[in-house]
Amino acid sequence: MGRIMAIDYGRKRVGVAVTDPCQIIANGLCTVPANDILRFIEEYTKKESVELIVVGQPKTMKNEPSESMKYITPFVNALKKRLPQIPITMYDERFTSVLAHKTMLDGGLKKKDRQDKALVDEISATIILQSYMESKKFTM
Repeated sequence: MGRIMAIDYGRKRVGVAVTDPCQIIANGLCTVPANDILRFIEEYTKKESVELIVVGQPKTMKNEPSESMKYITPFVNALKKRLPQIPITMYDERFTSVLAHKTMLDGGLKKKDRQDKALVDEISATIILQSYMESKKFTM
């Protein structure tokens, strides 16, 4: 069984999270500059078995694609071309940044640490991954 990787794609930074090999636990992995993310994913998948990539899909409150999709769609298309053997799925990422900030507050992080946007992106990717995994538990 391979890992599941989650991506919280942003124009500047990309949060990355992965499961353990048994797909039980979601962990934040890192934050990567957006211009390096394709190379990072290629290198990671050479070292680790990745069974699925979940990309956060930003939606509006009306359940329509948000403005950010114009940046995410080309990224997903490029990823599919580079790694055609790994399935890619989109997953609703509404409120992940809000949940990430709440998680940081609940975890007792200092104000300076909570302002670290890279950490917010990594936690957001972890929330996307955990939410995706929980949604699959109930459909199997």
